[in-house]
Amino acid sequence: MEKVLSRNFHHAQPLDLATYRAGGGYDSLQSIFGRDREEMVNELRASGLRGCGGAGFSTGLKWSFLAKDAPRPVYLVINLDESEPGSCKDRQVLYRDPHTIVEGVLASAYIIGADKAFVFVRGEYKVGAAKLEKAVQEARDAGLLGDNILGSGFSLDIDVHLSAGRYICGEETALLNALEGYRANPRSKPPFPAVKGLWGQPTIVNNMETVCHVPSIMHKGAQWFQGQGQNGGSGTHLFQVSGPVKNPGVFELPMGVTARELIYDHAGGLLDGRKLIAFQPGGSSTPFMTPDQLDTPMHFDAVAKIGSRLGTGGVIIMDDTICPLKYTRNLIEFYARESCGFCTPCRDGLPYLVHLFDKFELGTATAADHQTILELCGLIGPNTHCALAPGAVMPVQSALQLFDDEFKKHIAAKGCSYSPVAATASQAAAGAGVQGGHH
Repeated sequence: MEKVLSRNFHHAQPLDLATYRAGGGYDSLQSIFGRDREEMVNELRASGLRGCGGAGFSTGLKWSFLAKDAPRPVYLVINLDESEPGSCKDRQVLYRDPHTIVEGVLASAYIIGADKAFVFVRGEYKVGAAKLEKAVQEARDAGLLGDNILGSGFSLDIDVHLSAGRYICGEETALLNALEGYRANPRSKPPFPAVKGLWGQPTIVNNMETVCHVPSIMHKGAQWFQGQGQNGGSGTHLFQVSGPVKNPGVFELPMGVTARELIYDHAGGLLDGRKLIAFQPGGSSTPFMTPDQLDTPMHFDAVAKIGSRLGTGGVIIMDDTICPLKYTRNLIEFYARESCGFCTPCRDGLPYLVHLFDKFELGTATAADHQTILELCGLIGPNTHCALAPGAVMPVQSALQLFDDEFKKHIAAKGCSYSPVAATASQAAAGAGVQGGHH
């Protein structure tokens, strides 16, 4: 496997433009400028590149929805909001190698024929946004952005926009509303952004990691990208592992690496004396996987086949010192807080789920409360405007299935029997967002 997105992570500071170019940076533009755009979109489809922000939709297929005669201007918007708990991959590229982002945006904008590009950065990534601004300015000064780039006849500029916050900004149409200066409520679809997006113009919205793969695919070909994966996966992916493991971090590995290899070989396995109970494979909104599923290839189709989602590839570990109900309640509290409030089932239903889980912790829950949680999940998920609430209840539904005995134990014992465990240095680092093992 050839490192692509993390190839410069070993440097203490982000590379300046000259050093980045000396290592082959921006060479991909010679493979892109002048080529037929439809041909390049088809090559992306053939490569198997899929959206790395969570949905896993075919990138080439998404870009093909943009009409050839789309009214001008056409916009490219990069989602670098990254607010999913358990996900920190985009942050690593932003802070460690921002020119990789600029090159990915430039290549992608040329392929779709965009007139302007925006990078929407999570508000907490203020320092990283400044690094990206610096890289953008270096590219401008060198003629890699602006008018008639490298004599190609193509012109583009990139705006870096720092978000005002909210998890819901990760939903592409809520992001567009936020970028326009409105409240970040998701829009109704259709029309889809490729038809009517930013300021009513045709717009492609993609996760940052997705567009960063584009230059190498165009430079080395679809078959090369497919060959970087394994077990049915295509390309590489920035996997993340957090929780009670010895080496929490971000790892660029083949798409399709098994969960066992990721957790035990790269993340070092669980802390001494701990036992794996379950893990979420793609961030906090994905259903749990269990130890008997460790040999599942970590790619979109294989994880979906066993009833979960790869999502962002952010693996969160649950061990035998963690109460599954308390863990799940913590997830629901996050989503209840981050709801945009547009839909009643999401706005009111998620906080009520938190209330019900609190009853199990306090020892006042009954079997009726257990049943109410089950019924609420069935009502909340299908009856909301966007994917936030359906994603929020997925781990709850999974917990109801996997940890049914724990619900009953909490009722019988009138509370939680798990004792708090002092955080180790590894756990403290993971909780603070300190990432190791940048392979």
